[in-house]
Amino acid sequence: MLASRQLQGIARGRALGSASLGLRRMATVSDHPLDRKVKQNIWEENNFINYKKMSENLAVVRKRLDRPLTYAEKILYSHLDDPHGQDIQRGVSYLRLRPDRVACQDATAQMAILQFMSAGMPSVANPTTVHCDHLIEAQVGGAKDLARAVSINKEVYDFLASACAKYNIGFWRPGSGIIHQILLENYAFPGALMIGTDSHTPNAGGLGSAAIGVGGADAVDVMAGLPWELKAPNVIGVKLTGQMSGWTTPKDIILKVAGILTVKGGTGAIVEYHGPGVDSVSCTGMATICNMGGTYSLSASIPLAFPCWVFLVAITIRFSGISLDGNFFFFLGTIGATTSVFPFNERMHEYLSATKRKDIGDFARVYAKELREDEGAKYDQLIEINLSELEPHINGPFTPDLATPISKFSEAVKANNWPEELKVGLIGSCTNSSYEDMSRGASIARDALDHGLKSKSVFTVTPGSEQVRATIERDGQLQTFEEFGGVVLANACGPCIGQWDRKDVKKGEANSIISSYNRNFTGRNDGNPATHSFVTSPDLVVAMTIAGSLHFNPLTDKLKDKDGNEFMLAPPTGDALPAGGYDPGQDTYQAPPADRNQVSVAVSPSSDRLQVLSPFNAWDGKDALDCPILIKCKGKTTTDHISMAGPWLKYRGHLDNISNNMLIGAINEANGEANKVKNFTTGEFDAVPAVARDYKKKGIKWVVIGDWNYGEGSSREHAALEPRHLGGLAIITRSFARIHETNLKKQGMLPLTFSDPADYEKIRPEDKVDIKCTELAVGKPITMVVHPKDGAAFEIKLSHTYNEAQIEWFNNGSALNTMAKANN
Repeated sequence: MLASRQLQGIARGRALGSASLGLRRMATVSDHPLDRKVKQNIWEENNFINYKKMSENLAVVRKRLDRPLTYAEKILYSHLDDPHGQDIQRGVSYLRLRPDRVACQDATAQMAILQFMSAGMPSVANPTTVHCDHLIEAQVGGAKDLARAVSINKEVYDFLASACAKYNIGFWRPGSGIIHQILLENYAFPGALMIGTDSHTPNAGGLGSAAIGVGGADAVDVMAGLPWELKAPNVIGVKLTGQMSGWTTPKDIILKVAGILTVKGGTGAIVEYHGPGVDSVSCTGMATICNMGGTYSLSASIPLAFPCWVFLVAITIRFSGISLDGNFFFFLGTIGATTSVFPFNERMHEYLSATKRKDIGDFARVYAKELREDEGAKYDQLIEINLSELEPHINGPFTPDLATPISKFSEAVKANNWPEELKVGLIGSCTNSSYEDMSRGASIARDALDHGLKSKSVFTVTPGSEQVRATIERDGQLQTFEEFGGVVLANACGPCIGQWDRKDVKKGEANSIISSYNRNFTGRNDGNPATHSFVTSPDLVVAMTIAGSLHFNPLTDKLKDKDGNEFMLAPPTGDALPAGGYDPGQDTYQAPPADRNQVSVAVSPSSDRLQVLSPFNAWDGKDALDCPILIKCKGKTTTDHISMAGPWLKYRGHLDNISNNMLIGAINEANGEANKVKNFTTGEFDAVPAVARDYKKKGIKWVVIGDWNYGEGSSREHAALEPRHLGGLAIITRSFARIHETNLKKQGMLPLTFSDPADYEKIRPEDKVDIKCTELAVGKPITMVVHPKDGAAFEIKLSHTYNEAQIEWFNNGSALNTMAKANN
């Protein structure tokens, strides 16, 4: 049949050729099975799934590699910018990729959009959405907490809404739900490559997408139409066999995997699930597994009242948050996987159909062969889990990879002297708030209510999206939770990211809480370092709140009903999908208007939280002479030394204000102190940003000297934006962390390395230097002339990794300037 249609297509092509002024044309086949126009989602009219292009790219790569491919590789290689010329070695090559879309949560979207605005483009080049979920604090309940957040963050929300309308970005208003749930319900599709500015973006792997968490600078690249760079990951295979039953849930799969891989096992790899057991896991269950199978963030809290030396120790790691009561959090990578993926199967088709995307599921069936691993595909590591034997797990406290099966948990509580009373149980979040999770949890709560029992512990429910909230309200689960004693919080991140105004324990009081979240690090949820936080399935959370004790095991232990009679909880039951379909609830989506020309972006000139970026000046075409060394950094200088977070997070959308934290954590070799450098024009010591501002005011370009692996840690773009904003010219180091080096190039800074690393020792903080910018050329070093305070001048050779396109970034002042120039 296909051959017949191809012949008909060729005949049509010949007929067209003979009728077109006698010109001969190539025959075409217009009815290729992948030639269909299927929209990626119901919100964007002209955005289609291009399985045909993906298959063509894969064909090129297959011919080159001549080996079976994993599913993770198929997704990445089918999105290569140059499949013919791209070097491809797992764990070695840097792939240039073309993602299908970008998603930003509200905290990170601010600077990403501000940077994009400076590119001078009328619209994002790739589909993009913004989701308001991070700025809503849990206090008393969903409606009141949401109203309070809308009032407090009105300026930020108005900016995001207007910028999204201006630049053709979909905007999900406060109350919509958590970014990852919205992506799963609306935008993820099998075979997609997505990036998102949040570490749990891998949640979309539950629908067969390779969804990867990135920094804001990477998001801006893709929004502006540049290829995105990723080191080719290794692939860890997890083979699932058997079938879950009883109290075992998909959450237990990832808790088990976390225990196997530990805090570093997934670094630089994609975790790929396969095997016959996959088909027994619901689509939303797969999303739960993937949600926790990407990059984790390890946190601990440091009270602001702690001695200064504790503060300095903290900033050497990675600040990334501040609690409600003024505590810093710092984060490290845990299992650190790039993302996690499941192959396309009928459970995904069922979910796509339930969320009004059946045509996508049908199209995926046509492309199904390439939406799973090839037979014989090799993994860099293989883990096997028999779901029939998998026991429910509880992980923690203080780390998600301390995995304990429920049968041994009570013993562990006693052995480790963990607080036995369970103070709070929390279910929901982006990890576990599916209809299946909620209905199973409600079945346990209803069982308890039928026996006259309610939750002994404080119990909260965080719906992951407005769609889930509205559906479980319609179907009765929400009422059951409220009868059980639960407080329903806003459709937002809430306590999972520390947005929790907790009142039931005092700071420093040892206590235990248990949640179905993805993070349980020290102080993460409530800012109290004495809180022992455990992670498990929603099922066990609900069950253990009934007993109010960490010693309760619902698989073996009995409870007493209202009459004193013993009973055991029945194993939970629940539907993976609502029989009556999903209720969309309130309309929380803002589509870009048809006419965007009249839209103005809302940024007040007097705002201290938002600031429109001005384009950086282009290079003047001259060598830079007699530049002072702002600071010679001694030892480790991470992106958090360069631009720490903590209390500075509120200024993420205001470059000038957040620049007041530039390099305040770096250690000055001249005096062994942080944030104390000498201003050569005044002879006085001052804070690093203050001296930089004074030099900028006086028209003096300055440089920074750094040690090994300068800029390691977070990919935070502020660490590159701030030096450029305050008048810096070059960062000269023994070596760079790759992402920070690239970020500096993008902002028009010169990241240079000593050709001989020993030359670092020859530089004194009080020296002046000439940078021969005119020598900048691909593959050639440039000269730095050092003018010591005392003694003769001497030359040092500096290396760089610029290519031709990146040199244009420097010439034009930034990568965004280059794009703006191309668009004019």
